[in-house]
Amino acid sequence: MASGLLRGRIVPVSVGLLTAVAVLIGGVVWWQAKQRFEKTDNAFVAADKASVTPQIDGFVAEVLVADNQAVRAGDVVVRLDAADLRAKLVQAEANAQALEAAIRSVGDKAALEQAMIAQKAAAVAAANAQASLAGAEQKRYGALADKGWVSSQRVQVADAAADQAAASVNQAQATLEAERRTATSLTSARDQTVSQALAARAAVDQARLALARAEIRAPLSGVVGARAVRPGQYVRPGAALMSIVPLGEAFVVANFKETQLGRLRIGQPVEVKADAFGGASLPGRIDSFAPATGSEFALIPVENAVGNFTKIAQRVPVKIRIDRGAKFAAALRPGLSVSVKVDVRENTGPSFSEVGVAPAAYARRGEPR
Repeated sequence: MASGLLRGRIVPVSVGLLTAVAVLIGGVVWWQAKQRFEKTDNAFVAADKASVTPQIDGFVAEVLVADNQAVRAGDVVVRLDAADLRAKLVQAEANAQALEAAIRSVGDKAALEQAMIAQKAAAVAAANAQASLAGAEQKRYGALADKGWVSSQRVQVADAAADQAAASVNQAQATLEAERRTATSLTSARDQTVSQALAARAAVDQARLALARAEIRAPLSGVVGARAVRPGQYVRPGAALMSIVPLGEAFVVANFKETQLGRLRIGQPVEVKADAFGGASLPGRIDSFAPATGSEFALIPVENAVGNFTKIAQRVPVKIRIDRGAKFAAALRPGLSVSVKVDVRENTGPSFSEVGVAPAAYARRGEPR
């Protein structure tokens, strides 16, 4: 009976001792993990998704993609009715061709005018020669008349010929000046037509650009989501037709408490676990720190200048890049919740308190990221 009582006392002591040892071991493990890692489950997957919007208004003729369909950058996803745009392009091209023909016509007239100027200049030279000859005749007959060798009638004929030659010179010079003024006006008309032709070519480019924009293309490669466009719908510039999510280029935004940031550094290795993949681990690294807390970017920022203020540890978004070669990396969907564990033992780059510029600046200085 005494041995049974002794055994009854030993069993509770053994259980208590084992419990104490287990608690001690668990505490040591927890403390080591606390010293080695910083964790948070306030994290989610994000991606630089793009919204597909039209640049012109019109009726939707075709929607060439379905929900959740993969597309490549540059693929046509929506085609607008372009009948009016084609007609405007034809009209603009015809107007430009007419003005270009007008430029050629003015050029031909200018070339003809230069020939006319040369002809009138030759006429002036001929008139000057005739005037010189008439003047010489007038002097010769005048001298002979003073000696009585010719009649006064012959002198009068010479004087009339000299006056007529001088008038011919004036007429030829006036005609030459008129041709030169005509050439100047043609140059001005050509410059004006050239300006109109340039405006017409710009109108052609604008019409061609509008026609090209009737085909709405994917801005990047990814998967179609939130498709809100249907054939026959009238759309306007800026309206969101669908979103393109670049799967395979997703990243993680982890919201760490401000008390955890002191040991975080850019480039530290990160272990990411997503519930969607059964808790599988995805390796990654810290890419950058947000320039402010998450509350600062809220639609309605928190107003702390009130009498009922309670201090709460704020959270700062930390961007984490996932290794592209990791399993499930290409399957991450924006919005998925994940848990994050950062190995803070490595001094890989600038810390949160040291980052005053973009991470690229550290790379330019040769510092690790």
